[in-house]
Amino acid sequence: MKIRIEWSYKTPKGQETIFSSEEMPAEMALVIAEDLERTGRSKNIRFVDGFDSSWTVKEMKAYLKGIETEPHNVVVYFDGGYERLTRKAGLGCVIYYEQNGKSYRLKANTTFDSLISNNESEYAALYFCLQELEYLEVHHLPVRFLGDSRIVINGMTNEWPVTEEQLTPWISRIEKKMAEMGIQPEYNSIPRKANAEADKLATQAMNGIKIAAAAEVIA
Repeated sequence: MKIRIEWSYKTPKGQETIFSSEEMPAEMALVIAEDLERTGRSKNIRFVDGFDSSWTVKEMKAYLKGIETEPHNVVVYFDGGYERLTRKAGLGCVIYYEQNGKSYRLKANTTFDSLISNNESEYAALYFCLQELEYLEVHHLPVRFLGDSRIVINGMTNEWPVTEEQLTPWISRIEKKMAEMGIQPEYNSIPRKANAEADKLATQAMNGIKIAAAAEVIA
């Protein structure tokens, strides 16, 4: 979760003003806030998230401690492949996350029949990722979704109008699932080369190779 710090500063002569920081990861913000407290001149320190919710230092400590044993700092890569003749889609999903002080990567893929376009397979891949997040018990957290389909990224952010009729139900389905899970999505468009892992998984699915594996990521 990215947040900003807001605090008031008072000089020895009693002059006071309010400062606000740039956005940063919650863990970094807490360290800085505790250092500000030690100066003795920074008061009313609070954290503000992307939804303008306000947190005290005590509340932020409790939040960060609470998520240590749960998946957090979640980043999702998704991709869909499509075979026009068979109308079979391959869906690829890669999830990076942290848990218990370690970093992990989950790779999964599956097939989906009776879709009518590659764009639909991309939306189906995004929904498949949500199912995998549900399996990991990811909930009530901000999650970054990265894909090379601008149709999906701009469609989910409402930057582009959705003109293909079959895509609208997917958007509704995805938004409903995210609401149920309490996921706060951030969408980023990336080049196809940067999405190679998810792309490979989608291709493997169409070739009959099933992948479902999680492993620790060693830096």
